[in-house]
Amino acid sequence: MAAETEALRGLITCARVVLWDFDGPICRLFAGHAADKVADDLVEWLEGRGLHGLLTDAERQSLDPHIVLRAVGRRHPGSDLVDELEERLTQEELRATSSAMPTPYADPLILTWKAVGARMAIATNNSPPVVRTYLASRGLTSCFTPHIYGRTRQLHHLKPDPHCLNRALSAMGSAPGDALMIGDTPSDLYAAKAAGVPFLGYARNERKEKRLRGAGATTVVASLEQVLELVRTASAFSPNSSSNFSSNFSPKRSGQL
Repeated sequence: MAAETEALRGLITCARVVLWDFDGPICRLFAGHAADKVADDLVEWLEGRGLHGLLTDAERQSLDPHIVLRAVGRRHPGSDLVDELEERLTQEELRATSSAMPTPYADPLILTWKAVGARMAIATNNSPPVVRTYLASRGLTSCFTPHIYGRTRQLHHLKPDPHCLNRALSAMGSAPGDALMIGDTPSDLYAAKAAGVPFLGYARNERKEKRLRGAGATTVVASLEQVLELVRTASAFSPNSSSNFSSNFSPKRSGQL
């Protein structure tokens, strides 16, 4: 545990740019709007158009809307079908923002890290309008704008492809080694590795931790509280630190649920 804490401290100390996955590290987007139901609806929509054979049995039963979307994108790249399916998923994600659950300690961590001089970006497979809608509801927009890089209709650019990470690094003028990616899935880890960016895994349960460590993640936290404490400790020695951080963090605002 001590070795992993030191590894975490090293990641935090070296990070000048923090790249966040959205659904997981910042919030549980589908906490009140089940993702498996969204996936089923997309499958039913395809089948209603006589496209039952477009998906394999495993893809139909995946319960993951991104798997359904990616599968159609591989077989009909650049088609109107892909555009319409992607728009349907975007609308479902937008509806989900109203019941999304903030990840505990994510809000104060973002605000603190930003306050002590780190630059923030989102690198996600979700739609950028969805991210902007959620951030606005939490008062976090200014921490990231304009650096929100998410799903486009070029579906081959979804993570684990590093496209959105590379876009963020290029736009922010950051070397990969000066950045840190925070993600909760193996695809986040693979994208970070491909981009040459250090990776911090967030796992809210043992199943997610097992998947991350099985994929090769070496530093994984079960709560962002530990990260927040280390950032606050480091901020005491930062010329950009502010003496009144704590006044910004009410439980409602911070998502400490």
